Amino acid sequence: MNDKQKLSETRIAGEVIFEGRMLRLERDKVALPNGSETYREVVRHPGAVAVIALQDQEILMVRQYRYPIARETLEIPAGKIDPQESPLNCAIRELREETGYRGTMELMGTFYTTPGFTDEVMHIFLARDLVWDPLTTDDDEFLTVEKIPWSEALRRACQNEFIDAKTILGILLVQEHIS
Repeated sequence: MNDKQKLSETRIAGEVIFEGRMLRLERDKVALPNGSETYREVVRHPGAVAVIALQDQEILMVRQYRYPIARETLEIPAGKIDPQESPLNCAIRELREETGYRGTMELMGTFYTTPGFTDEVMHIFLARDLVWDPLTTDDDEFLTVEKIPWSEALRRACQNEFIDAKTILGILLVQEHIS
């Protein structure tokens, strides 16, 4: 038996507990490596993108209310990938919807947001050479755009002043890329 087989779990059965417009909650019965059985609850998600948009040494960020945490956040533009949409096309669309700009896109990284309970994968892009080309925001989306000097955004990310993980990671990935 190799190391991977010693750690893997096998799905025995499962059921869909909830299916909404953005996610699905499944409860699976699994066999553990030692032969025991247990249950795993998994949130299935179509994936998302986030964009670090740089313009004249400033980063475009969005301020919005996040219902699950009952507070406003200052974040990089982001959104859910639509069916049959590529991460790149989603990043272009989300940036235009949330900030009014489009730009040249470069993939900075891809990661699982919280692999302990969801399969959500997020792709972080860097957008530069921004030009005004707005799209209408979603009907249920209310936000304002703020420009923050890049040096301030980097300082705030390093000092844990942002509460959003994709924003912190995106800023740090881009800083490593552009320095």
